[in-house]
Amino acid sequence: NRCSKSSSSSSGGGGADTAEKEFDFDLFTLGAGSGGTRASRMSAANHGAKVAVCELPFGFVSSDAIGGAGGTCVLRGCVPKKLMVYAAAFPKEFRESRGFGWDTPEEAHIDWPKFMTKKKDELRRLNGVYNRMLNNAGVTYIEGRGKLIDEHTVDVDGKQYTAKNILIAVGGRAVKPPIEGAEHAMTSDEILEIEEVPKKLIVVGAGYIALEFACIFNNLGSQVDVFIRGDGVLRGFDKEICAFVAEEYQRNGLRIHYGTSPTKIEKTDAGVRVTADRKTEGGGKAPFSQEADHILLATGRKPNTKNLGLESIGVDMDDKGAIKVDEFSRTNVPSIYAVGDVTDRINLTPVALMEGMMFARNVFGDQADAKPAYDNVASAVFTSPQIASCGLTEEEAVQQCGDLKIFTSTYRGMRATISGDEGKGFIKLIVAKDTDKLVGAHLVGPEVGEIMQGISVAMKMGVTKKQLDSTVGIHPSSAEEIVTMRDTTREVSAVEWHKEHGQKTTEDNARKM
Repeated sequence: NRCSKSSSSSSGGGGADTAEKEFDFDLFTLGAGSGGTRASRMSAANHGAKVAVCELPFGFVSSDAIGGAGGTCVLRGCVPKKLMVYAAAFPKEFRESRGFGWDTPEEAHIDWPKFMTKKKDELRRLNGVYNRMLNNAGVTYIEGRGKLIDEHTVDVDGKQYTAKNILIAVGGRAVKPPIEGAEHAMTSDEILEIEEVPKKLIVVGAGYIALEFACIFNNLGSQVDVFIRGDGVLRGFDKEICAFVAEEYQRNGLRIHYGTSPTKIEKTDAGVRVTADRKTEGGGKAPFSQEADHILLATGRKPNTKNLGLESIGVDMDDKGAIKVDEFSRTNVPSIYAVGDVTDRINLTPVALMEGMMFARNVFGDQADAKPAYDNVASAVFTSPQIASCGLTEEEAVQQCGDLKIFTSTYRGMRATISGDEGKGFIKLIVAKDTDKLVGAHLVGPEVGEIMQGISVAMKMGVTKKQLDSTVGIHPSSAEEIVTMRDTTREVSAVEWHKEHGQKTTEDNARKM
């Protein structure tokens, strides 16, 4: 724990009633994003399956008619966002270079149209790469919108195809909350195509998408106001990390408005006006308004299951529209599987890739027990500063592992001593007391995503604190802090924690890792 004509003879899955039937394909995949492409390629190239995939025509902003090979991550998610992160990092680099003696100009300006042209060129290139990968694997690529007719039939713009197995990998999409005037706001899709850097931007949301864009435009010189309904950022991350990074965001210039919920968005000659309810100290609400060039609504995404025909053939979904699957990514309909964000498990591109790979091995390979593993999945938030996490938060760990030892370190990087940067980094290691096993690692600072990938390998292999302590660090580096934290910052008693939180300690919630 954690502390051709296709017949069933070689195509796997499908259910016992398909043994003598013939189909156009062994596998028909809806969606050519990360998970769908990986599953389709591996099923065809590695396991000899006859595979088709359907995907909407390429475009930068998704809709019911626009998609493209590569999916959300490549075309309107991780990749273009990270390119923006890189572009927005240079003003800070210019400022800090002066501390090292560089005679850089006080004012440097980005040619935004030039950057956006290069960004779009790169996305077109990657879209072509995905198309070629599928073609080279022998996958039939069908452009159009797919809809399930029955458990073995898919209709793509009027033409029907049969398959022994169907894989749903259509991902998710950004949704706007029910606010009056929401049509005047952007989602993450649209802000990735923004035509100029706004002087003023309002961002609504406390999740990583909202905060990544807030930091991007703050770094580019925009005045950024972040409206957050609750009293903290990044729900689901370790609370101590969230508190630390929120202070860093504000030190860097983000204007965070906690307890603030937009109620109305109006179009103005200069941009938009946002009216909101703001919580008062007495617990009431007071009206609040703010004007900006643009507003980004980044309050959530939902599975892209609308109009796929799932209801008509009885595929189970939850109240958010996510497809319910078992540990092998199979739905309640034996011939239909689903991977990626459409299942709302862990909505990360590498997880979708893992799910697609395990699907191919399980259904078409010789690994009947192949299934995704969701323990110690590392993740990074590309804000300023960056955040990286792997394993359990402190709250999760005390419930799952019992007594804990917590090790923390706040540091200022060597570069900052000369550059003048006042920002700080933070490291938190969570160790199960009785096993000495590292069960949670959380970092804040420059390039911590790169550092965390190595830590996640060690955690996957069950690394202990003693083993970390016996590791020789790389000097001088920020990463060496991880193997030099000898002193326990504090200990957490599971019994006391559960008393404080009104819960009873049981074998289930204090199980050892």
